[in-house]
Amino acid sequence: MADFNRLEDADGLAGKTALVRVDFNVPMNDAGEVTDDTRLRAALDTVQALSGKGAKVALLAHFGRPKGEVKPEMSLRPVADAFATVLGAPVAFAEDCVGETAMNAIHSIQGGGVVLLENTRFKPGEEKNSPELADEMAKLGDVYVNDAFSAAHRAHVSTEGLARRLPAYAGKSMERELDALNAALGSPERPVLAVVGGAKVSSKIDLLKNLVSKVDMLAIGGGMANTFLAARGVKVGKSLCEHDLADTCRKIEENAKAAGCEILLPVDVVVAKEFAANAENRTCAAADVAEDEMILDAGPRTVEGLEAAMDRAKTLVWNGPLGAFEITPFDAATVAAARAAASRAKAGDLIAVAGGGDTVAALNHAGAGEDFTFVSTAGGAFLEWMEGKALPGVEALKH
Repeated sequence: MADFNRLEDADGLAGKTALVRVDFNVPMNDAGEVTDDTRLRAALDTVQALSGKGAKVALLAHFGRPKGEVKPEMSLRPVADAFATVLGAPVAFAEDCVGETAMNAIHSIQGGGVVLLENTRFKPGEEKNSPELADEMAKLGDVYVNDAFSAAHRAHVSTEGLARRLPAYAGKSMERELDALNAALGSPERPVLAVVGGAKVSSKIDLLKNLVSKVDMLAIGGGMANTFLAARGVKVGKSLCEHDLADTCRKIEENAKAAGCEILLPVDVVVAKEFAANAENRTCAAADVAEDEMILDAGPRTVEGLEAAMDRAKTLVWNGPLGAFEITPFDAATVAAARAAASRAKAGDLIAVAGGGDTVAALNHAGAGEDFTFVSTAGGAFLEWMEGKALPGVEALKH
């Protein structure tokens, strides 16, 4: 993964036009105002680096799911104003992402200037990676920069097609992401501990199959752990559990054993009779769950075991919470484990990389995200990378 083209490799950009794929799929309120500028700020380093070299910067992005139709409520126009505020410089807007309208908008800005082109998904050919649309879009620029890792698992015109037609480079945000992921699973410092939580094994079968061959220890939490416990013959009461996947779980455990990967499951759990905030609960051994109880969190002994695994590990990869972290007090294990990982990462004892939607929310809830070595905000792309799949948008940036 380290063999991709970086922005520093690009020379002679003054007066050239850089087509830059960014992730501006930002949350917006009914008044058309951006309510969270995190993704806008993530693009700053790349835009400023290109502007500083005298390039014209033409930003490409999608917003929502217009499915190839022009939908005014999904226009990127309000995002241009929001990004101008973040950038501290004017950002022009083009009412199309190809053709004369886009070309005129690019011509109207000086070297170092920035223009945001209209929603790429207004074009029917974007998500189909249409060669014709890619050819047309490529006419707008001299080089292509992909700074949207979150969309790198999609082979679209703006994420993959353009990279095949122009000199292509990873933007600064993409570069940070790829370097962090390489450090986590590509060529990591060992031992490697993976923590995988979440509700269902069925949504993460590929992930688990890949990880047992890549990591030294795999801790499984959340509803997924219930399915693994049940596969071992443990009674889990009325917990969320995919009993039909017992054979799959046993096969994953067999593969882990063959690969020398230690599987860590909860040894104690927090149970309740109802799924509700502050429901009456108790902590018991994983094997002592009553028929009318459900497991809603891992217990303190499980967290201690996880912390001991962190002490043995040099690298941690985390995806998914350990319990029903969205309702108290069933966030306790996730919060405790996240803070333990963060403190070790801050002290330089652990390379801690995390990603996925619920994961980011859980780490922020624990106040631990800032001290992790790297937290990826990309959901699907992060998961597919963890599953060992090639990401089209990344493959197209390789030497």
